[in-house]
Amino acid sequence: MTTNQFPYIDVQEIKEYFGNTFAKASADTIAWLGIILIHASTIPTMIAVMSGLSDKMPPVDLVLFMWAGLAMMFIRATILKDILNIVTIGLGFIIHASFLALIIFKS
Repeated sequence: MTTNQFPYIDVQEIKEYFGNTFAKASADTIAWLGIILIHASTIPTMIAVMSGLSDKMPPVDLVLFMWAGLAMMFIRATILKDILNIVTIGLGFIIHASFLALIIFKS
């Protein structure tokens, strides 16, 4: 009597995992990191202004286009009920608004 010492590997199941689950998780992770990087693009400049190292703010058109794009992504996430992006973009808006308020109302 011989026994099979190797576990059964379902190749079709592995293909489905990488085609569906892994691809979606990877795409979501990349989108999430992209949103964080977009939000982080003006933070170094704002911190430099707040700490007095620089008096040069980021260009207004850059900030407006960035916020408009993020607002569109926020609306899309709300329509699709994508909680991860709603939370990420919402927190980014709150952080940016806080930094801007600190800069504007700095005495």
